[in-house]
Amino acid sequence: MIRKKRSTGKYHAKKAIIDGIEFDSLKESRRYSELKLLQTAGIIKSFTCQPVFVLQEGYRRKDKKKIRAIKYIADFQVEYFDGHTEIEDVKGILTPVFRIKQKMLEKLYPDINFKVVL
Repeated sequence: MIRKKRSTGKYHAKKAIIDGIEFDSLKESRRYSELKLLQTAGIIKSFTCQPVFVLQEGYRRKDKKKIRAIKYIADFQVEYFDGHTEIEDVKGILTPVFRIKQKMLEKLYPDINFKVVL
């Protein structure tokens, strides 16, 4: 069961809660439900929510100020029975920041299969 929340994100996507997990959009929550069904049906082996990829390590500047790492947090990591894995990101809009992070992700992690779910 999807429980809608009143709050919206910066792109006016309605948040939703399923299985106690808060999703940033209804679209993302629907994809979560689809993946649960695919796992139950034996089509996919497993999936995890919000895998994290480091795009640039954190560092300290010359003035000793700490700069945080740049991370990309995908929506899902899906594992199939044949051994391959896909990283999925559910998007309603492809922002310029997303496109930059996508390029960095694909450069730093060339072996992953990245998929945008529109």
